[in-house]
Amino acid sequence: MTSQALAALRQAGRIAAAARAFGAARIVPGAKLLEVCEAVEDYIKRRGGQPAFPTQSSRNEIAAHYCPAPGEQTAYAKGDLAKLDIGVHVDGWVVDTATSVAVGGDASGQRLIDAAFAALQAAIAVAGPGVPVRALSQTIEGALRARGLNPMRNLCGHGVARWTVHCPPPIPNCPDGTPGRLEAGSVVAIEPFATEGRGDVAEAGAAEVFRLPPERSDPSGLDAEVFDAIRAFRGLPFSRRQLSHVPTARVESTLRALWERNWMAAYPPLKEASGRVVAQAEHSLYVSEQGVEVLTS
Repeated sequence: MTSQALAALRQAGRIAAAARAFGAARIVPGAKLLEVCEAVEDYIKRRGGQPAFPTQSSRNEIAAHYCPAPGEQTAYAKGDLAKLDIGVHVDGWVVDTATSVAVGGDASGQRLIDAAFAALQAAIAVAGPGVPVRALSQTIEGALRARGLNPMRNLCGHGVARWTVHCPPPIPNCPDGTPGRLEAGSVVAIEPFATEGRGDVAEAGAAEVFRLPPERSDPSGLDAEVFDAIRAFRGLPFSRRQLSHVPTARVESTLRALWERNWMAAYPPLKEASGRVVAQAEHSLYVSEQGVEVLTS
């Protein structure tokens, strides 16, 4: 980890923390998901960063990966439990953070939010160089179960790196045999999910988030303008709305062609399998020889 890389990460973390607060304050009854997510992305750019992935806002039983489509009119309603998931990069150095909002001040939703945040803080307290990943998972699970809630078993935290949102080590929200330890010089995102449900997610609905691996560079047979626009994300996730400067039909034909070639990954919304609401909290941490630094606090 060079001094320049760490400076970029710290800048990305400051921007992400401010964008998280900016976006959360706008999640109120009647606000449109699309407008909130686009406002957050514009805020990130105005502060000198770039989105590391399209801003997402999942509600209620949708735990993750809900990204509003271009022109979508869905609005938050009183009683929703809304998540806001934000990624920021500066010169490719990525941080990932999330929060949850009890829309309209719903007390039952706030209970889950408080539990997810408490589990996150507990995991941060035990994190450090050489700490087994299993210790973090045990801490997250214990903090949630002590509050009568369940962790999401098949969602997990993860490493982040330059131009990379997800990389080893996975950090499960409950122990599952994942080996490994936190390494000095790495950056990890810890993200507890709390629910009263079973704690499993399954895909639900159409994907609006995609990823083209950076090694896919041959535009033969593809719309060159759309392909170049996708390649400009340099392997980071993107969404349809980030391609709105190109006619929709050309975007759709290119996405379809990439999918048929098996070049592109798609990330559909993930729903809690028993239909219960989910809260999320997330910070990115820099692990040094001396301990951890919460980049997105």
